[in-house]
Amino acid sequence: MPTTEVSSMSAAHFFHFSGKGIRTEFPTIDKALKARQGGGFIWLAFTAPERDELSRITQTLPIHPLSIEDCFDMDQIPKIDIFTEYTSILFNDFSFSGNEILISEINLFLGSDFLITVTREETDAHYPLETILEELEQDTAFSAAHSHQGPSYVMHIILDHIVDAKFHAVESVEDEIIAFEDCIVTGDRAINLGELQCARRKLIDMRKSLFHEREVFARMCRRDSKFIPESAIIFYSDIYDHLTKFVETVETNREMVTSLVQMNLSISNNAMTEAANKTNRSVSRLTLITTIFMPLTLIAGIGGMSEWSMMTGPDNWKVSYPILLGIMAVVGIVNFIILKWIDRK
Repeated sequence: MPTTEVSSMSAAHFFHFSGKGIRTEFPTIDKALKARQGGGFIWLAFTAPERDELSRITQTLPIHPLSIEDCFDMDQIPKIDIFTEYTSILFNDFSFSGNEILISEINLFLGSDFLITVTREETDAHYPLETILEELEQDTAFSAAHSHQGPSYVMHIILDHIVDAKFHAVESVEDEIIAFEDCIVTGDRAINLGELQCARRKLIDMRKSLFHEREVFARMCRRDSKFIPESAIIFYSDIYDHLTKFVETVETNREMVTSLVQMNLSISNNAMTEAANKTNRSVSRLTLITTIFMPLTLIAGIGGMSEWSMMTGPDNWKVSYPILLGIMAVVGIVNFIILKWIDRK
C-alpha cells in the first residue's frame, strides 16, 4: 500500500474544552492536563512526534505502550482496539501526488475526557486543524447539544473531514476509468494497458482501506466503545453510510476495469480477425487469378513458339492466332466456372 514519507518536522497542539464549549490552547501537556482536572476534556493533536514524546503520555494518561507502537508502524490496516480506559482507532487518509494515490495513517485515542490524534504528516491537509476549530467555534449549539458527547464529537468532526476528502480520491479514479471506457467505445485512441493496470491498483489499495474502515465504524455504531455516547451514534452512522457508498463504488469500478480489459482484448481480437479476413480474401483473389492464368500461360508459351506456326503454317497466322486467343479465352472461362462451382460446393 503506498504511504507518504514520514516528515522530520514535528508539531503539537494542546486544547482544553470546558463544559460550556469554551476552547483554550496550552503550550504544554502538563498545563492541559491540569485544566482537565477542573472539568471538560482535552484534545492533544500531535504531528510527526518523536517516540519519546508520545511515550511520556503513557505516564500521565492510560495509554498502552502497544498503542504508541502502532503510531510508528506505517504498514497497518484500519482497525479499532477496545481498551478498558480508552479506545484506539487507526484510520487512513487518501491523497494524490501526480497520478499516484498516497495513503496516510492517523491514530486516534478516545477516552472519557481526552482525545489524542497522531499523524505522521508535516502538513494538516489530512484533517485541517484550523478548519475543525472554526467549525467547533461556529457551532453555537456545541455547549448545549454536543458538550455532553465530549471528545467523541471532536473525533467525529475529524473523521468526517477525512471521509469527505476520500470522495475526491474515489471520484478521480472513477473519472479516470470512465475516460478509459470512452476511449474503448469511441475508438478515438488506443488505451494504455499500463495506465489501466495502475488504476486497478489504486482501486485495490482504496478497497483494502475502505473495507476495514467500514468495519471500524460498524463497531462504533454498535457501541462497542463505551466512550461514544448513544447521542453521537447518529453522526457516526452518517459517516458509515458514506464509507459503504465508497466501498460499493470502488467494487463497481473494479468490475468495470475487468470488463474494460476483456472489452479491449475482444476489440483487439476482432481487429486481428478482420485483418486476417482481409488477408484471406486477398490471397483467395490472387489464387483465383493465378489458377486461371496458369493454363493460359502454358498455352501462350506454346503458341508463342515456332511449333504453332509450323503446325498451322506460316501463312495462316492471321487465322491461327485469333483461334489460339479464342481457345485461351474459352479455357479461362471454363476454369473460372469450375473454380466458382468448387467454391460453392
